Amino acid sequence: MPIGIFVALFGYLLGSIPTGLLLTKFFSKADPRKIGSKNIGATNIFRTAGRRLGILTLIGDILKGMIPVVMAFSLITSNKWGIPVDYWIALAGLSPIVGHVFPIFLGFKGGKGVATALGVYFFISTAAVILEAILFVFIVWRWRFISLGSVACGMTIPILIAFLTDSRAYFILSIVIAALILYRHQSNISRLLQGTENKWKT
Repeated sequence: MPIGIFVALFGYLLGSIPTGLLLTKFFSKADPRKIGSKNIGATNIFRTAGRRLGILTLIGDILKGMIPVVMAFSLITSNKWGIPVDYWIALAGLSPIVGHVFPIFLGFKGGKGVATALGVYFFISTAAVILEAILFVFIVWRWRFISLGSVACGMTIPILIAFLTDSRAYFILSIVIAALILYRHQSNISRLLQGTENKWKT
């Protein structure tokens, strides 16, 4: 088995670990699947189980994206099966996001993938992450919607990846991630259009 396949399988299983759900199970009585937005991501954990668990969930979900990409960068040093290295790295980056969104441990019903994507992008293009972080903070500061910031960043980062990297594989990866983020935010987008989306309260 090529190391790239192993890393991708590991990444999917790692991404499938429900960080927020585990943290709330052990340190809180709240079940994020039953309250708030009923999502297992950091935003809902923050709102329903507190700041500390929300931050820990965010860190855990980011690490789920980082670890497979770091492994791929370290272990995949040459083309395998005629497939260039950056395509293997892109596969390693996609795997934890797919795991987070469609986790095998939760009946393929998971989170929205934004924090995990952040961990992936950090090693692919740190500059893109910094620029998107500025955009995200501005949107949330101006309009108070986490979901709006998440969707905006998910949709615009492919443009930055195209300009800041010379890898077609990373650009394709960013398009797939954008599609997944858009898919998982359908209900948020609907509430934004209806004016019923919850605003972020500090």
